[in-house]
Amino acid sequence: MGIARKKQSLQDWITQKWVILFGKKIDFTEHKWLLGPFGNTDGIGQKFIKQLAEKEHLTIDNEKNDKGLIQSIDQLNLSQNELNALSQNVVDFYQNTSNYDLELNVKWNPFFKGFGILLRVIFSKRIEQLNVPIKSVEDSNALTSEIIQLLDSRTNEVKRTIWFRAFKSTGQVVYSGVYETCTIPSGKTCIKAVFPLPNGNATVILAPSVGKNGELILESSGKQIGDSGFYFLLKDSKGQLWTKFIKSFKDNLVVRSENERITATQTLTLWNLRVLQFEYEIKKTTHNKT
Repeated sequence: MGIARKKQSLQDWITQKWVILFGKKIDFTEHKWLLGPFGNTDGIGQKFIKQLAEKEHLTIDNEKNDKGLIQSIDQLNLSQNELNALSQNVVDFYQNTSNYDLELNVKWNPFFKGFGILLRVIFSKRIEQLNVPIKSVEDSNALTSEIIQLLDSRTNEVKRTIWFRAFKSTGQVVYSGVYETCTIPSGKTCIKAVFPLPNGNATVILAPSVGKNGELILESSGKQIGDSGFYFLLKDSKGQLWTKFIKSFKDNLVVRSENERITATQTLTLWNLRVLQFEYEIKKTTHNKT
């Protein structure tokens, strides 16, 4: 039985012990598709980016514009029919995310809203991660939306892409996620979003498809380890790797373009009950972000 690291907050120790008790020990080699950066116990936030760059001997790209969550839509390995149908506005958003501002409307299920507040109080504010807004953010300037790339200093090749969001007024981090593609055991190419946590991470693997109106649909709705879905990962005090697959938690994101207007709807469900829904208004900017 694994043992969670002792030198950390009690809240983090308890959640990591839960992953060990109810999760599964996995092998580094066999589960490379699932792996991503882990956080330290001193918080995530902006400091994590510098720590990751130092750990992996990368340099931080300070350019502000023309940077995307993915470098090319071809990385998703969609069929030719899907590529032909996919909205070019949606493609541009994913390839040049830094050139867009997002307005956010949050709709909580009242049953789960209290849990969201509790999560912020106990975990999110302290560790500077997964700080889900309780209220809508209607001013696109209220949140920063920064794409940060970490480069190989010799080749200038992009090695890590981070989407960093924070409240401008307070500097409080909303989330810091590492985005990349991965190939799950079935051979399907997915988008992987890794949210570092103390001694571990929360990882969402989203399987892409294209809808009949050219929208990009990303779903995490698998049934077992190896599928798309939501995973907790951690490294215990002996360096062993553990994961807990949350089959009951599902994520559905639809990004669409209609009349040159890009919108997105993201729905999170638990036990088939809607926890919350994010509605995004995505607007291309003509100014440089500061």
